[in-house]
Amino acid sequence: MNEEKFENLKNEVAFCKKCVLHRYRTNTVFGNGNPEARIFLIGEGPGYDEDQQGIAFVGRSGQLLDKILAACNFTREKHVFIGNILKCRPPQNRTPSTDEIIACLPYLESQIELIDPEIIMTLGATALRGLTGKNLKITEVRGKWMIWNNRIVMPTYHPAALLRNPNLKKDSWEDFKQVILKYRELVDPDHACKYI
Repeated sequence: MNEEKFENLKNEVAFCKKCVLHRYRTNTVFGNGNPEARIFLIGEGPGYDEDQQGIAFVGRSGQLLDKILAACNFTREKHVFIGNILKCRPPQNRTPSTDEIIACLPYLESQIELIDPEIIMTLGATALRGLTGKNLKITEVRGKWMIWNNRIVMPTYHPAALLRNPNLKKDSWEDFKQVILKYRELVDPDHACKYI
């Protein structure tokens, strides 16, 4: 990890004006977690709580995500880095526009290059489409390993979808279990998880 490049990128994001969203933000949300994490989680964009605090996934979705990570015996501090397709909140949490994604995606790509994770998880359809540039349906590809830029990617549902429809939790948990197994294979064969 090149810490200087990482800090420079963070600073660049903080002052970004590449799209209209900079006019509405309280804070940019660069992402958080371990910058040397082996797992990179990608969401859609900041919501209200994230915009207020400048931290990724701190609202209700973030609280659920933290519970899922805890069940996997993963922590933000050690195992994961969490970022988003967008670094600024779209007004009323609307779906990001294509222009906004195009403007912001190079930041995410730079983060991935610097952090160099073994495993990427996309959380929700917008994250999946934003990262891959393909119009994929999350219901059709979730739980199936994909390759993007020579990296392995596990698409799964966004935690907000699980809050809206608890029936999706079982499938999402199956996806996270695959990530645990892949983490053991690629990173730490002794990673403990009481559920798997």
